[in-house]
Amino acid sequence: MPLARREDPDLLAGRARRVADLDLPGTLELAFTRSPVPHALIRGVDVAAALKEEGVAGAWSAAELPYLAARGLPGAEDAPPWPLLATGRVRYPGEALAVTAADTRARAEDAAETVRLDLEPLPAVCDPMTAQEAPPLFDDRGNVVAERTFGEPAGDVFATAPVVVEAAYREQLLLPTSLEPRAVLADPGDGGGLTVWASHQAQHRLRDSLAEALGLDRERIRVIVPATGGAFGAKSQTYPEYVVAALLAIHLGRPVRWCEDRAEAMLAGPRGRGQNQRVRLAADDDGTFLAYELLVDAGVGGYPHTGAFVPMMTGAMSTGAYRTPRVHTRIRCVLTTSAPTASYRGAGRPEAAYALERTVDRLARRLGTDPAELRRRNFIRPGQFPYLTPTGRAYDSGDYAATLDQALAAAGYDDIRAEQARRRQEGGPPIGVGIATYVERSGGPPDSDEFGSVEACADGTFIARVGSTSTGQGHLTAFAQVVASVLDVDVGLVRVVEGDTGEIPYGFATFGSRSMQVGGAALWRAAESLVAAARRRCAGLLGLQEDDVSYAGGRLLAGASEPPCPRAGDAPGAGLDTGPITGLTLGELVARTGPLRADEILAPPQAFPYGAHVAVVEIDPDLGTVHVLRLVAADDYGVVVNPMIVDGQGQGSIAQGLGQVLYEQAVIDADGMPYARTLLDYLLPTAADMPPVTLLETVTPNPNTPLGAKGAGEAGCIGIPPAVVNAVCDALDVDHIDMPLTPAAVWAAAARHGSRA
Repeated sequence: MPLARREDPDLLAGRARRVADLDLPGTLELAFTRSPVPHALIRGVDVAAALKEEGVAGAWSAAELPYLAARGLPGAEDAPPWPLLATGRVRYPGEALAVTAADTRARAEDAAETVRLDLEPLPAVCDPMTAQEAPPLFDDRGNVVAERTFGEPAGDVFATAPVVVEAAYREQLLLPTSLEPRAVLADPGDGGGLTVWASHQAQHRLRDSLAEALGLDRERIRVIVPATGGAFGAKSQTYPEYVVAALLAIHLGRPVRWCEDRAEAMLAGPRGRGQNQRVRLAADDDGTFLAYELLVDAGVGGYPHTGAFVPMMTGAMSTGAYRTPRVHTRIRCVLTTSAPTASYRGAGRPEAAYALERTVDRLARRLGTDPAELRRRNFIRPGQFPYLTPTGRAYDSGDYAATLDQALAAAGYDDIRAEQARRRQEGGPPIGVGIATYVERSGGPPDSDEFGSVEACADGTFIARVGSTSTGQGHLTAFAQVVASVLDVDVGLVRVVEGDTGEIPYGFATFGSRSMQVGGAALWRAAESLVAAARRRCAGLLGLQEDDVSYAGGRLLAGASEPPCPRAGDAPGAGLDTGPITGLTLGELVARTGPLRADEILAPPQAFPYGAHVAVVEIDPDLGTVHVLRLVAADDYGVVVNPMIVDGQGQGSIAQGLGQVLYEQAVIDADGMPYARTLLDYLLPTAADMPPVTLLETVTPNPNTPLGAKGAGEAGCIGIPPAVVNAVCDALDVDHIDMPLTPAAVWAAAARHGSRA
């Protein structure tokens, strides 16, 4: 049901506390001295001047803290570690070379600017295609750091197929501009332990990474995630700055905080996307797909952190919604002199959908076939589920044609085609309609699990503990709804606890659209286990068989007669000798018998939400302006717990998808430096840029969890970019325009091919 979010009053009134709001006496603020060049040999870093600045408690390069220089973040398998402070060589713009601690952030920044750097510039290498043959960024290895294939090569099919279309696409680098940038506060405390507050998506992962980097037992580290202003995947990793803050807190014996500012985020923060794609699609004369090939070269930045894993999801999900018999994907991850890439909303699935859906439209143009009909012809049929794709994904359920038909009807597809024909005949601004279908992969890595716990309290309330971590998704509301539904009690009686390794014994993370699918399902199972345990306990208390005790409406029921029920304030055992108890609440059971709690760890298979998005656009060919007249998203997330929250996630992801396709690009200049230093240089969509949006749903329950939910929240980033590009190409009758569809790019395409107005 669409219950209002219970966390919003504190957020709107400013009562919610973020890392920057926490007030610990004696806290030192950190500022990093960052490289002004993308690639260089380090000849010297001199912090002497910084040490003389007012309020400075210390300044360090890797040389001043040798133990710090020896530590680094582990990278991908068999990949080099990411140093906490650069040693030997700078490998991306803004890489940290020194750190200064002072009593205020302003003083720390002033002191950091006095650090003298002696750098010998080296050539920048920002294109993953040329980087493969460029001099290596690390002396002991080449620049290709990971390579993987999915499916089997299909050269024989392409050699004989009646129709083959080929294309090349570029998924531009994006900046994951969450409202709150990265932030961490570390407090060494008095007992030899360490408490860390972080704006993060995976508190247990961060705790374990810090323990490994610091050489501490993980039991000595407590990580707490306070209110977090967005994340979008880019806060699920451990970054060098986090470990530096923790190290210095221990070294100095004082709380230490680093809060990234927007300029730092835009210079040196994580990037998203960033793929060069080459595709081939083979078909029969009637448009039946025979084979699909996708070759990806992904630039992962100067260090192969989690960014080397994300492109693999592009390969895994390259088949989309189609029953293509032969699919082959080759993924290659390449080091470049750019800031390292990370997960960003959709993380590999938007890239897969873009390559495939753009190519399906190109095949439709080649065949002179309606793009909607071509998709219907090749969809996996409902009766074919579960369906094992050529890339090894086990799709659980779906009716892809139903979502497409729903979206087309809501968009008025036939009317748009008629209006398009009229304008091409009689004149008028070009109008186009674009379609994109997608299959999402939700739940995180295969077989990843999540912790859920439900505890009944003597006062009649319940505590739900979960390993997932909210970064704005509405967990406190939706998870409470799940538990209340199973327990059949008022949702106001359920309190959700998350984001604290001191309160939650285990947690995996929040990313990959897994919160409700995995975390919610774990809570569902824990609530069921709680009821079962309560029935057993009550049966023992009354000398009955478990089957003789039932549960409904928050009460344990037994016996046929109905004497007065025990009251919550009665002493333990009061009334038990008057006859059978017919209405014992869970709180009363706890008051009589002691604590009652059920813990569960659930690891369901990955799920595969899906949908169809339709975009309607009008083009001003003289200015190159794209007017998005309408967006329709028909998605299937399985069982939806709170439609209002899911709709909000849909609107947000559509806004970010629209940002990628029309506005956003992390431009790198000729010297290898990022162009954008403020949000004046990096366009983001605003509320004024949002077109009319229609959100629709079909419901195909997840057959692999007790809740039936599939992931939600990333669909707009997946379906909107190809839908809009398809619509613009349809309007202008051109094969392709690279994202972002800036007025200059659209104007040039219209000028080259001529408007049909």
